[in-house]
Amino acid sequence: MSPPVFRFAPSPNGYLHLGHACSALLNADRARETGGRLLLRMEDIDATRCRPEFETAIYEDLAWLGIAWETPVRRQSEHLADYRAALERLSALGLVYPSFESRAEIAKLVAAREASGSWPRDPDGAPLYPGAARQLPHAERERLIASGAPYALRLDMEAACRQVPALDWTETGEGPNGERGQLAARPKAWGDVILARKETPTSYHLSVVVDDALQGVSEVVRGQDLFHATSVHRLLQVLLGLPAPVYRHHGLIRDEAGRKLSKSTRATGLRELRAGGASPTDIRRLVGLR
Repeated sequence: MSPPVFRFAPSPNGYLHLGHACSALLNADRARETGGRLLLRMEDIDATRCRPEFETAIYEDLAWLGIAWETPVRRQSEHLADYRAALERLSALGLVYPSFESRAEIAKLVAAREASGSWPRDPDGAPLYPGAARQLPHAERERLIASGAPYALRLDMEAACRQVPALDWTETGEGPNGERGQLAARPKAWGDVILARKETPTSYHLSVVVDDALQGVSEVVRGQDLFHATSVHRLLQVLLGLPAPVYRHHGLIRDEAGRKLSKSTRATGLRELRAGGASPTDIRRLVGLR
């Protein structure tokens, strides 16, 4: 059997904090315990926020923690053709459509609908797409695109779920409510998720499943904030004919107010902690690892 493959996939749009350290260390520990491989991936699609100095800092912080990874490092920005090919495959299945509303217009549509009752929200708390772009005639879509109008490419969730009526995944970690084992995926809870935008040929959901498959990742170790997103990822994997890794979600490191850590929270930044005299052993203790 091939050795298991793990990955740590940060976005170089800020400095790492304790939450990142927890995930990176857990992946490294699992790779060592199982005789597996550890990959590092830079999720740098957001060209406006991702910067070389943050990528360099990630390498420095991980090396300081004693984590070693295989090279070369995969940078998403260098593999846009892979995501474009996946998007074209989904389009060929009739599962992708463009929507043209701005974020402000979507907010107005949601407000109008909520005036007469609650509007459904996804597991992250964001309202589901409320527009009617799915019903736009093909000629009108082509006209808007040709005019240069901004657009997002969305997954037709109802049509996708008709093609894949039943989904599950293997959870060896734990969901927010203690979920583990063989779990049913419920992608409909996310509505018509965005797969790409006019200026960006991919989204997190699309790129993560493509990357994991191309890199041969067999076990995904990540925070519980992405537990529910696994439903979307499993749907895309089946639609694209990609293998399903085993998932291991772990608890989040939170601040004193119980909030998920942010890259702007300097008190938990690895660089700040290191400058203050913390050791890698201290970091393991702070994130609850031995």
